[in-house]
Amino acid sequence: MAAAGSTLREAFANAALAVLGLAVDPTSVREREVREVRAHGTTPEALLIQWISECLYVHEVEGFVSRRIDFVVFDTESKPGGEPLRLHGFLHGEELDPARHKVKTAIKGSPPHSVSIQPVSTGFEITLEVAAV
Repeated sequence: MAAAGSTLREAFANAALAVLGLAVDPTSVREREVREVRAHGTTPEALLIQWISECLYVHEVEGFVSRRIDFVVFDTESKPGGEPLRLHGFLHGEELDPARHKVKTAIKGSPPHSVSIQPVSTGFEITLEVAAV
């Protein structure tokens, strides 16, 4: 699967929404509630994997479906001393309503793998593999 954005921040949000969109069409989701999500990692790729894993946790455990993502902290610059990279964001959406939200596929609880983040002329492109059933 691929996602892109004019900024790395936008690409990270679009990657998470693409993965979550495998389960439920985000255009059917209303922005009624907010869930807070935090992640950290040692590299941008590790940070993205952790970020998507945390978003999947909110989806699977809390039954929350997302339409939009905002970041309040988007720290992807390497630091001396090995301080981790950090994300702090909000998922905007609502609780899953089987009467309104058609569940397309289940996403296994395993995190994405084979992650690649590449700068391109229009911003950033992310490719990743996700196990879906």
